[in-house]
Amino acid sequence: MAFRYTMGVVVFCAVLAFLFHAREAVRMFVIAAFSAYLISPATVFLMERTRLSRAAAVNIVYFTALIVLVGIPAALTPIFFDEIKLVAQDILDLTATLSGFLSEPIQLGGFVLHLEQLGESLAHFQEDALSPLPSEALELLEATSINILWLLIVLVTVHLIMSEWPRMRKWLFELAPPEYQGDMHELYKRLRNVWMAYLRGQIVLMVVVGIVFTIAWAAIGIPGALVLGVIAGFFTLVPDVGPTVAAALAIGVALLEGSTWIRLSDDPVVNNMIVGGITLVLYIILINAKNFFVRPIIIGRSLHMNEALIFVAILTATILWGIMGALLIVPVMASISVVMEYLRRRILGMPPFADDGEKQFKAPPEQAHRRILKIAAKPKRKINQ
Repeated sequence: MAFRYTMGVVVFCAVLAFLFHAREAVRMFVIAAFSAYLISPATVFLMERTRLSRAAAVNIVYFTALIVLVGIPAALTPIFFDEIKLVAQDILDLTATLSGFLSEPIQLGGFVLHLEQLGESLAHFQEDALSPLPSEALELLEATSINILWLLIVLVTVHLIMSEWPRMRKWLFELAPPEYQGDMHELYKRLRNVWMAYLRGQIVLMVVVGIVFTIAWAAIGIPGALVLGVIAGFFTLVPDVGPTVAAALAIGVALLEGSTWIRLSDDPVVNNMIVGGITLVLYIILINAKNFFVRPIIIGRSLHMNEALIFVAILTATILWGIMGALLIVPVMASISVVMEYLRRRILGMPPFADDGEKQFKAPPEQAHRRILKIAAKPKRKINQ
């Protein structure tokens, strides 16, 4: 018994060390698994509605997703080229203006703020982004080559996971002792429900936010309203952090370009500041309506998590792991909560799952299983007529 526990601890530590050493590869595999999970429902839908095999359904969905992923941006870029160019130029102008503003001491009453280093950092960032040095060309080529290789690994891994997931899932279930495999089926079902509820809600929320913000920016006459609305909808995938960044872009464009029809002052600078203020007020109204009304209705209360806790977790994940961490932290925390609740009930000798009205998967007891086999093997009596 002691040897078994010792070997378990050794294997666990070895796995942790491997995951830390290969954390970049682990991050790419997580991206691949997440991408496969996003498009897997289409595979199941196609298999249920047709007589296609899993391999054929996977190939159709996989290559269709690739075509859509490449084709939609390629088709929309020429249509929205002028708006994209306008927004990009406004972002560069806003960076240059902010850098010039911060290059001098800022006086607020009796206080003087020295943010010259921040202004210099913005200026250097803009120069580095727009005019890379020839000496950095080799490093750029190397980084691009590595990213292409990682992209190929992600694409192949997505197809592999989609094709082999039933076997992988069965193997994971069989790792547990027979008496716990029923619990593993139920636990898997609950975790899948958590992820499906979150992803489904986020996609619907992304579409709703994109449409509403596009209409709002177009209504007040901000140039590039469609592009800014699409950015707002897409950035909603990163809760709390993404909409703030999208709003900052919209306010920056409003300050630089103003409105196509709002003329409340003869001075263009003052008028643009008024339009920027209107954009800020409109954003505050819409984002609060989303957080307090739209988001609870769309996503529901399935995750049962405090909004303040979610906000802190998203900010922390953004700092530590970037966009992908911010996107995955909420369902990961909800999944951990489900697993910990199961472990708590098991440790305390309680039923493994609370009775929430869902039909749970239960393996038949061994004695009942033997009784069923005995009855089935018992010869039937002939009835004399």
